Amino acid sequence: MNTSRETTTSSSTPSRASVAPVDRVPPAGRLALLSIQHVLAFYAGAVIVPLLIASSLKLDPVTTIHLINADLFTCGIATLIQSIGITKHIGVRLPVIQGVTTTAVAPIIAIGLAVTDGKGGVAGLPAIYGSIIVAGLFTFFAAPFFAKLLRFFPNVVTGTVLLVMGTSLLSVSANDFINYAQGVPQARDLAYGFGTLVVIVLVQRFFKGFIGTIAVLIGLVGGTAVAYLLGDVNGEKVAAISSSAPIGITTPFYFGIPAFTLTGIISMIIVMIITMVETTGDVFAAGEIVGKRITKDSITAAIRADGISTLLGGVLNSFPYTMFAQNVGLVRLTGVKSRWVATGAGIIMIVLGLVPKAGAVVNTIPAPVLGGASLILFANVAWVGLQTIAKADLRDGRNAVIVTTSLGLAMLVTFKPDVAQVFPSWAQVFFSAGMVVGSICAIVLNILFFHTGRGRTSRIDDAAVALSGGRPVSLNDVNDMSRESFVETFSSLFNQQKWPLENAWEQRPFSSVADVRLALQSAVFMAQPEQQQRLVADYPSMYELITAEDAYAATISSDSGSLALSSATDEDIAQLKDLSEQYLAKFTMPYVARLMPHDSIQDIIDTGARRLSNSAQQERLIALTEVVEIANERLDILLREANPIRREWQVD
Repeated sequence: MNTSRETTTSSSTPSRASVAPVDRVPPAGRLALLSIQHVLAFYAGAVIVPLLIASSLKLDPVTTIHLINADLFTCGIATLIQSIGITKHIGVRLPVIQGVTTTAVAPIIAIGLAVTDGKGGVAGLPAIYGSIIVAGLFTFFAAPFFAKLLRFFPNVVTGTVLLVMGTSLLSVSANDFINYAQGVPQARDLAYGFGTLVVIVLVQRFFKGFIGTIAVLIGLVGGTAVAYLLGDVNGEKVAAISSSAPIGITTPFYFGIPAFTLTGIISMIIVMIITMVETTGDVFAAGEIVGKRITKDSITAAIRADGISTLLGGVLNSFPYTMFAQNVGLVRLTGVKSRWVATGAGIIMIVLGLVPKAGAVVNTIPAPVLGGASLILFANVAWVGLQTIAKADLRDGRNAVIVTTSLGLAMLVTFKPDVAQVFPSWAQVFFSAGMVVGSICAIVLNILFFHTGRGRTSRIDDAAVALSGGRPVSLNDVNDMSRESFVETFSSLFNQQKWPLENAWEQRPFSSVADVRLALQSAVFMAQPEQQQRLVADYPSMYELITAEDAYAATISSDSGSLALSSATDEDIAQLKDLSEQYLAKFTMPYVARLMPHDSIQDIIDTGARRLSNSAQQERLIALTEVVEIANERLDILLREANPIRREWQVD
């Protein structure tokens, strides 16, 4: 009888179960609450960008309020583009929130100051928006070809760019944190800055879940509230709240017709390329959480949406856009997979962007409070950069030269910005910000070391990518392979489970090595949970791997992480064994991790202890990520063996 009911349902209207979780629409009340929650998690990270830019460019309160409202308004439109989509080719249709990328802060400030001879003010905004518009168009049209550009942005480059961005931006935070008056720091300013910093750290330490995700918002609200009660909020900014119109809308090109400078355009294009890399990772993460298969078309649609949103940002007096990772984490935390929740959040942002008084309230945040919050945000950008660099081969001296030279030059310009005056006016924007110098240096050095001469990798599309019976094979050969030949050629990438290779084979043709990597990642993350469980279970636990004899270890793991843990004590081994048993009991899979060359047994134990506190869903994603990282490293080994002329390829 149940069968007849199901038949009736399917013949009339689709049942709820027949609709994918990502497409389900929650009841109106629940939808509103969930959407507000996403806005709260996103809000501090969104408004802090226009505040920092306004502070560095010395913009007046009225202009700052306009930038905040334009930002929120365009954030809402960008979120609708990504969550609802414009045709199937624009917008990834996932529960993601779009916000202004902090990556753009340093170059935007540099452009604004360069065209005004360091004076700042609204005169620099047209050049900023001209650069953003061109970068948005570039992103939109480059989306289908992004895989080919990806080879010029391996982990060592993207990590270095993020590192120099974070460290360079710390100077912006410091100027707010220590708000000089009469030539010396004021004790009260330091109290606000440190107080905000302490509140954010304590919230992150003692609260988990949603409260933990809004730690920065809590710090900003708390610091501003205390400053207001003590009479330390700028009176002009407070007065602007009452004088602001109840309703207002940003108009296209509010600050004048865009101006276009070559150096500004180049710096913003670099920002958008880094954003494309970040978007790719966020889309894969969000797709795994909601159970949606991510393909090359999905990535292209997401990047095109970023491009259109950034173009709109330039037209509507806002800034470049990307997905907010904290909101992807919130989807995992809440388990609510509906993209319509993100759509609801986008609508709320549009409404907030139409209320100038909301922007005026945000503008009252005292500079030291803003500095305390941004200090953590930008230091986290640098931390992500370090984590990304760690994925590269740290034993390769060329990578060391790329990171150290780029960071050194970036810090030189950050500490001594007057060095830009030595260069012609047209080139000064390249040397007026540490982030720009460091980023360009990392890109150029990567090309010099890995894409020219004996270390050349610029023709990897035609180069050998694997060994088949000792014979190098090209990508054309790979695309022509049968399923059986493909699995045999790449059989060393995974242990005994061959289905990831079989699924990756179905995604041919590959246009680059990056395509091969994306196909392997997609195969693993988009598989059925039962397959994923079998895959992780096929790997040895860290206890089994660490305690294995060298000969046996080589048969169960072919990654290049160091197994030379001779300093491990019996107590360490016992602790690792107990940890592995606890992990297996909780997650019903072995504790698997990629060994890095510099790892100690204590690092492995500490990492495992942290992972024990994760949810089962989150830990499955982490374990699969470790498996993919191991496969990536094995692919690198395979590439080196197929190309003895050079020692290392780093293609992501």
